[in-house]
Amino acid sequence: MSSANPTPQTLTAKVSTVLNHEGFPHHGFTALTTPVSIHLYEAWLANGYQGEMQYLERHLEQKRSPESLLPRAQSAIVVTQNYVPHPAPAPAWPVADQLWIASYARGRDYHHFLKEGLERVIRSLKAQFPGEEFVCFADSSPVLERDLAARAGLGWIGKNTCLLSRDRGSLFLIGEIYTTLAFETAQLQTRDHCGSCTRCLEICPTGALVNPRELDARKCISYLTIESREVPDVHLREKIGGWFFGCDLCQTVCPWNQKVYSRERLQALHPEPNSDRQALIRDLSWILSSSHRGLEKAFRGTPLLRAGGFGLKRNALIVCANLGIIECLGEVEKLIERENENEASNKKLLELARWTRDQLSAK
Repeated sequence: MSSANPTPQTLTAKVSTVLNHEGFPHHGFTALTTPVSIHLYEAWLANGYQGEMQYLERHLEQKRSPESLLPRAQSAIVVTQNYVPHPAPAPAWPVADQLWIASYARGRDYHHFLKEGLERVIRSLKAQFPGEEFVCFADSSPVLERDLAARAGLGWIGKNTCLLSRDRGSLFLIGEIYTTLAFETAQLQTRDHCGSCTRCLEICPTGALVNPRELDARKCISYLTIESREVPDVHLREKIGGWFFGCDLCQTVCPWNQKVYSRERLQALHPEPNSDRQALIRDLSWILSSSHRGLEKAFRGTPLLRAGGFGLKRNALIVCANLGIIECLGEVEKLIERENENEASNKKLLELARWTRDQLSAK
């Protein structure tokens, strides 16, 4: 049989060689069919757990019929890439390491560098299979990624809703390539190895994990500090603690991650707030005193841009209040003055700044 028409086994081997060469040794293949978990996703939406993320509702039909993103597509190539240590450090990180930022976000935006890697794979595959079609995704399209990854044998869905691997934990990104290539795929779904462990549910400060594998995003610190364009209710603000952007708690407490990285290394990802208090004060003061546009320019090319100027200031105010950074009280007062004088003031941010001032004044 010619290389233009390889056997299923030869096809898998050829594609695996390309993936390995392009830096994706952890990969799998699955048929592109209706997701196994689509009914769970529909129930999740019906419960309103998506909060303000209305695009997740609009994506339902495309997630139910994945082939709609590439007509004639038959398979998905699924890859994972570790982000500890970060594979693409930002060339000029504008803040010190004292702010608690989710580990995946401490570098270049993965939507860019992961997709760049997948596009390199596609160029190589098109050279070998010129009659086939390919399209890649990196968490910016209507794809049920964890469903595909689990079906491709890359792990199981843990109680914290993340994809978990016995050998690699869960601190990795997931990307996909839809293709018209047809692989010989078996049912490779990995057995659940969470057992009776509930550490992820117990550590969540806001109770966002309402049940095993059931996340109410409206309570999740990652949602509250990244996706939301609102100010959290008062009862949630103090539960955010020192988290400035995202949250790693339900992953770093997981025994499978501790087995891979060690508990000490995971704890070191987020130093104690007072280990370099002056750096923390300096960063929070800069964020509070900068313009929205200035912040967005400084964080361009990183995941923190997702929160926008409003979100970054909102998060800084909450961290100041929760950690008792009274040294930033002056910047909070100035922010209140600026917002009072600005006719286009964001009333939500003004209310939060006043709340932060009251919290700090009471210290």
